[in-house]
Amino acid sequence: MKKLRKLPDAEFEIMKVVWANQPPITTSIIMEQLGKAKEWRAQTIITLLSRLVERDFIRTEKNGKERTYFPLVGKEEYLKFETGDFIQRFHENSFTSLVATLYDGDKLKDKDLDELMKWVKEKRE
Repeated sequence: MKKLRKLPDAEFEIMKVVWANQPPITTSIIMEQLGKAKEWRAQTIITLLSRLVERDFIRTEKNGKERTYFPLVGKEEYLKFETGDFIQRFHENSFTSLVATLYDGDKLKDKDLDELMKWVKEKRE
């Protein structure tokens, strides 16, 4: 498998549908769950799926007239990659900087900090 790279927003939307469903998934399922809401045509979804195959995020099999798709990268694995990349690029690998930014921007409440402290204590034990 290739090294993970950041997905464009449209491909990430496709992957969220792939991860939310039991494999294999079909173009029809993706169209039903995402295409109508995004007003994407079937060809757009097929193009995005092809890109995800090229990037080794999914694999495909042909079953009769229909293609099925299987995830090669798990949701947790990708989110871990994205979060690590974000913290590195914007916070110079400082978790404290990230938390301070969220707290100062009123995105993180005292209750969230309490939960975070509890989590840290549990991890250290």
